[in-house]
Amino acid sequence: MPRKRANRRKSSNPARRELKLPAIDWAWFGNAALLICIGVGVWFGTTWIMERPINSVRIEGRFQRVTPVQIEAAISPYVEQGFLAVNISDVQKGLRNMPWVQDATVRRSWPSTLNVSVEEERPAARWGKDGLLNVYGELFVEHATHIPAELPLLDGPMGMELEVAQRFFELDTQLEQRGLNAIGLRVDERGAWRLEVNNGMQVRFGAVAVDVRTARFFQALDRVLVPVANEVDYVDMRYTNGFSVGWKPGSRLKLASAGETGPHVW
Repeated sequence: MPRKRANRRKSSNPARRELKLPAIDWAWFGNAALLICIGVGVWFGTTWIMERPINSVRIEGRFQRVTPVQIEAAISPYVEQGFLAVNISDVQKGLRNMPWVQDATVRRSWPSTLNVSVEEERPAARWGKDGLLNVYGELFVEHATHIPAELPLLDGPMGMELEVAQRFFELDTQLEQRGLNAIGLRVDERGAWRLEVNNGMQVRFGAVAVDVRTARFFQALDRVLVPVANEVDYVDMRYTNGFSVGWKPGSRLKLASAGETGPHVW
């Protein structure tokens, strides 16, 4: 007899269920792969650009004290860095720390050039024995090897450079209006101020009430001294309300013959 095929009964065990795998989102995998490729490409591209060498440096500026060779020497430690890797702020700081450099600007120029613009310091006055002040009243060279003789001479305790420079140029402006020029201003260790004028006149303001005494000096100059300014050796403003005038040697002889000797006090 043919064997009867046994009927296979389905399992009633609830733990045995058909597993359904989630559908694979191939589009998501494609997008992710594309983003990874883009990221890797950007990383390699950025690395290549940053490591790209700097092939040329363009230097601009009007130079009298600073030479392009000195600028190139200051930049050379940075040139070996990559085009984007080089720190522009560090390059500018290094240039600005050079003697006679007032300001410096550095810019990248694609694909491999640095543009460097340098502005030299403009000396406005001498300071002490061999220092130089710029137009901002800053001591930018403490010991200069070459000092223009035509610059006014300022002097005072260290740290007073700006104050002395500001007062000097204020005095010079007022003197110019009267046909004179200031050529020097000094503050001694006691804080006393002394002005030198281009006609050889010296003005002593002392250490106190300098602003008040300055105003009084210009009043005296306008009312009394302008006609005889070239005969004046010094003007001493260190009086409570007045001032005294000392005459140059030749003028003193003329005045002595008229019965006047020594300083004239107003």
